[in-house]
Amino acid sequence: MREVTAFAPATVANVSCGFDILGFAIDSLGDKVKVKLTEGSALKVVEIQGDEGKLPFESEKNTCSVAIQAMLDQMDLHVGMEISLYKGLPLGSGMGSSAASAAAALVAANEVLGKPFSKEDLVPFAMEAERIACGAAHADNVAPSILGGFVLIRGYDPLDVIKLPVPDGLHCTLLHPHLELKTSDSRSVLKQQISLKDATMQSGNIAGLIAGLYKSDFPLIGRSLKDVIAEPSRALLIPGFYELREAIKNVGALGSGISGSGPTIFILSSNESIATKAGEVSRKVFDEIGLGVDVYVSKVNVKGAFIL
Repeated sequence: MREVTAFAPATVANVSCGFDILGFAIDSLGDKVKVKLTEGSALKVVEIQGDEGKLPFESEKNTCSVAIQAMLDQMDLHVGMEISLYKGLPLGSGMGSSAASAAAALVAANEVLGKPFSKEDLVPFAMEAERIACGAAHADNVAPSILGGFVLIRGYDPLDVIKLPVPDGLHCTLLHPHLELKTSDSRSVLKQQISLKDATMQSGNIAGLIAGLYKSDFPLIGRSLKDVIAEPSRALLIPGFYELREAIKNVGALGSGISGSGPTIFILSSNESIATKAGEVSRKVFDEIGLGVDVYVSKVNVKGAFIL
């Protein structure tokens, strides 16, 4: 096929205690990318919709073309492609917007080239797009966007990506408050050193969360959704964060946290009904402080990026 369109889902990175090492994918929300083979050897971004004119068309700056170029370089292949990006995710939202664009572009390009790479093989190429987007080639958004489900990034040298099980019924409520929070600002407030006590507590929570996923133990998942490293500093940048946390306890949600660097907040629940109620009470919290919010309720997406 000379023309293919792919969809890649939004993602939640960090997942509270899993700072920079855990992520999971969301259903329905995401980006679409169309890739068309052309004559010559140039990658051209020819169309971008849904970005309010903010994203670059230059091939060396756009995450779609950067990711595809990394793949072509690995193959030592020189082909021409036209790339059309359809943004379904807001920029700077903490929902893995740049990762979804790169993931969709790679899956589409891989398809038009006859699938020379597995989905797992595409992750390092998408990481190069993240380097362009935010200055660091991290995988906690791109890996779940490509592969789906919960993903653990155990290490980077060499890259060690591990898919984790998703318990039946697990749902996510995403809350995107109408405020802009730059990744650089979220990074700047982080402590550069942590105590042995906090490191031990964080390790226990990470282990507990992963064990909870494997055992389908929802109470254990809930007890483990605690971040003592990044969240105490970042929560101060998101109005209503702690009021929301108290409100969702009353409807039975497992817990909440900051998605990526924010301002989006994620809530995990054991079923769709509780996830919906968590969204309703959260909206009331933001209404009371006069801040608009978008609310999404979704299963954890175990499929990842796919061809449309």
